[in-house]
Amino acid sequence: MAGHTAPAIAERHGDFDTMFANLLAGQGFDFAVWDVENMVFPTSADAADGWLITGSKHGAYENHAFIQPLEAFIRDVYAADKPLVGICFGHQIIAQALGGKVVKFDGGWALGRHDYALADGHALTLNAWHQDQVVELPPGAAPVGQSPFCANAFLAYGQHALTIQPHPEFDDDIISSMVETRRGTGTYPDDLMNAAMQAAGSIETDRTRMARAIGAFFHERMIHVPT
Repeated sequence: MAGHTAPAIAERHGDFDTMFANLLAGQGFDFAVWDVENMVFPTSADAADGWLITGSKHGAYENHAFIQPLEAFIRDVYAADKPLVGICFGHQIIAQALGGKVVKFDGGWALGRHDYALADGHALTLNAWHQDQVVELPPGAAPVGQSPFCANAFLAYGQHALTIQPHPEFDDDIISSMVETRRGTGTYPDDLMNAAMQAAGSIETDRTRMARAIGAFFHERMIHVPT
């Protein structure tokens, strides 16, 4: 866990660890959690069979105590050939740790439902919530999915890592709660918040397909989104 959801969100939907356990339920996983934002780190890359790095309110490029140790741990996991998945901030910090570049995107925010074109010709609709983006790829990373807003939305690192910018763990109820609790704070454009709320619940996202793709990567090192 590289961060925590807001208390009001956690009360309704659970924190990131609960969201991912729910997303990946039924695929044969047992979960352990390390709160790296609060400097609780695994003893080694061998402490788990595979690793998932969550989202965070922080920027990968910001000066927080946990950033450099997390980058070092990512490099250890990569060198140990343990399967590694990153979501949103996790997507960004993995790229940065391996030599890429993350910035606060001058094109603004992606909030709520976005459509992504995959390199294999398929498409996905997932919920997003981010402004930061990976703008320079590290060695070994290949873009395997994008949107008009985010060119490097899905990255594959051979069979080492799979990272994505959107949030498959955010269902429409979570997006609605996030809009309700953050509307009017001055951080997010009203038009994007209104559009995110309007889209929530209109058509089911492809989060279940993405969950199966993450499961397949952990189990088989296969990067493929089921149709």
